[in-house]
Amino acid sequence: MDVTIVWAAIIALGLLLYVVLDGFDLGIGIVFPFFPDERERDLMMSSVAPVWDGNETWLVLGGAALFGAFPIVYATVLSALYLPLVFMLACLILRGVSFEIRGKAKRTKHLWDLAFIGGSTGAAFFQGISLGAFLQGIPVHNGEFAGDAFGWLTPFSLLTGLGLVATYALLGCCWLVAKTEGDLQRRLHRIVWPLTLVLLTFIVVVSIWTPLQEPGIAARWFGSEWFLRMLPAPFLVAICAAFMYRAVRERHHTQPFALALAFVVIGYAGLLATVWPYAIPASVTLWEAAAPRQSLTFTLAGAAFILPVILAYTMLGYWVFRGKVRHGEHHYH
Repeated sequence: MDVTIVWAAIIALGLLLYVVLDGFDLGIGIVFPFFPDERERDLMMSSVAPVWDGNETWLVLGGAALFGAFPIVYATVLSALYLPLVFMLACLILRGVSFEIRGKAKRTKHLWDLAFIGGSTGAAFFQGISLGAFLQGIPVHNGEFAGDAFGWLTPFSLLTGLGLVATYALLGCCWLVAKTEGDLQRRLHRIVWPLTLVLLTFIVVVSIWTPLQEPGIAARWFGSEWFLRMLPAPFLVAICAAFMYRAVRERHHTQPFALALAFVVIGYAGLLATVWPYAIPASVTLWEAAAPRQSLTFTLAGAAFILPVILAYTMLGYWVFRGKVRHGEHHYH
């Protein structure tokens, strides 16, 4: 068994679950401006109140696993992306504080609404910037970061930042469609398709720009072997878009969220295929970045215990608080 691949799969799974789970509750903050009514905003926040903080467990797990299994990547990537990651964490803290205080505030509630919107949007934006900078490649020399503090700030990373904001907005909107009813749900349905079109635009632009800016990625995408593997992706995206249009038109409750998740999974699979087999694109492979095999094997025993526990309490939380949310059923303080 290649323990390096196992650890890479664990980290990849953790990041996917973070994007899916924390993505839709960040998305709720992003779509907040479309719904200025205070009672509706209370309802929207109530839909994620029991689970939002648990969703961030996967971010912590991914960081800890990266430190233990791929220390070179941890040191290099954090050095290269120090500023956007600090900004992201500051936004997550602002979002968390506003979530807790907003439920008790009276006169300042509108200010905490703004903090919730800004924290959610900012966290999504800086996550997307970090992704774009990672895809562009991080200069490494002798196992250390060899770039400058603002190397992450490029037109491409700004584009991926906005793209992830659009992705989370669609996830959040579709989650709310599944959790609400009545007039609020009808108005949410009306913005699902426009958000889908915005996301599709970002998918197309990023898909064109990525191989143009990185010859190595272009060679991999359009090589005979990888081309056939990547070919189904645009067709799958088009199929999901067609089903999304039908789901919105027929006012389905849960299908839009499932299709939004499908967009995320397809994009994530394309990302993994794009960077494989590198831990840092075009610089360091997974095996070059991995910790010694003894360390990987030892820590894998702990992961084999903790992963099922985290999955179990995550699924239990969603099961206990399943169903629609209604006025007067607020789960936050």
